[in-house]
Amino acid sequence: MPTQDKTRRLPPQTISQDIDSLHGLQTISTYNTTRADASEANLQTAYQAMLTLQQAETEKLALYRAAADAARLAEWEFHNAVLAMKEVVRGQYGSDSDQAQAVGLKKKSERKRPSRKKPVMTAS
Repeated sequence: MPTQDKTRRLPPQTISQDIDSLHGLQTISTYNTTRADASEANLQTAYQAMLTLQQAETEKLALYRAAADAARLAEWEFHNAVLAMKEVVRGQYGSDSDQAQAVGLKKKSERKRPSRKKPVMTAS
């Protein structure tokens, strides 16, 4: 039997089939085995552990999504506050001030002036 790759998740279809198999086993009243890992008690314990951990994963995933949304909104609020601060600095000190340059704006006098392109004469 090849080694199992336990780093990947099982497909939901496989888990569903396993659950169906467990429920089917419960209808067999004469099931008895000497293998500890295949005993009905071990199967029930593993099933309950799986359900508990899946529920914990779902709860943590919901918390993660909520935290990610809150962080995203906080990032946008910070960004908008910085944009408002830049507008205030530009309004108070002017577009060509050192203060405007200090907050990351380009001085108006340092902007490259547009140059007029000379028309290219085509030979006919």
